[in-house]
Amino acid sequence: MSDIDLIRAAAARLKGHARRTPLLSSPFLDRIAGRRVWVKPECLQHTGSFKYRGGYSALSALDDTTRARGVLAFSSGNHAQGVALAASQHGVPSVIIMPSDAPALKIANTRALGAEVILYDRAGGESREALGEALESERGLTLIRPYDEPQVIAGQGTAGLEIAEDAAAMGIRRADVLVCCGGGGFTSGIALALEAEAPGLRARPCEPEEFDDTARSLASGSIERNARGSGGLCDAIITPQPGEITFPIMQRLCGPGLVVSEDEALHAMALAWGRLKLVAEPGGAVALAAALFRKDEIEGDDVIVTISGGNVDADIFKCALDRHGDLER
Repeated sequence: MSDIDLIRAAAARLKGHARRTPLLSSPFLDRIAGRRVWVKPECLQHTGSFKYRGGYSALSALDDTTRARGVLAFSSGNHAQGVALAASQHGVPSVIIMPSDAPALKIANTRALGAEVILYDRAGGESREALGEALESERGLTLIRPYDEPQVIAGQGTAGLEIAEDAAAMGIRRADVLVCCGGGGFTSGIALALEAEAPGLRARPCEPEEFDDTARSLASGSIERNARGSGGLCDAIITPQPGEITFPIMQRLCGPGLVVSEDEALHAMALAWGRLKLVAEPGGAVALAAALFRKDEIEGDDVIVTISGGNVDADIFKCALDRHGDLER
């Protein structure tokens, strides 16, 4: 189980490596949301997403001998890039198992960061776990899980420490903190950090329709699975179910989940670009979409949202701007 001590230790290791992302605001977004909106743009983090924090945290926590043998990860793209960059910075090999239907940009970037990429047929039911087990055995690699891993959760939680500090400096004592949520590593890490450093701030997971396993799990009190495991625009945050480690943390600390449509995510992408000059991917925009289009489900004068990633293929970004780029409508 990750805890605040692990998060603080991860923050110390990440100092000088991870970018400290600010809280940004726009009066135009405030007007739509009916409250002040504060955006933490992890799309500006190294590799274009918060996943670098967890990847570097996990790699830097390994002993030298284990790390030197190399690391393995499963990812549709953002965890892949975070682990690949962290491995290259430590001078060790990385092997990333990615679905063949992952965005082309993410596959290309992962290779460019020095990783060996192995593609698998997610839609056809090929098992990444079986591929991974064989590689672990053959090469002596260490698996770095994308969310159900204490040191990964700790790394993601460093974003929560930054949110707590910046919110206090701005006088924000009470607010919902909306987090783009897949398996729950980012959400649970932020929730743990807020519990210790800003108890008036409450983390809330945000997801796309049809892949709202965390929202349903929190509502029912037990882990729920998604009916399908791929096919949505928000690939970065599509997971089968919440993690065995992350769900109890979210159940204890988080407010109810928020669910938005894919079109609302695209609309939020266009608004992030038009009003903040930020590039967000669909999964990275769901928290902003929730702040803007689920305002009746949020309380208080302030809301803090994460843009968790900006690794979007050009055709999807163009689609968002074509549909919703007219900001005068």
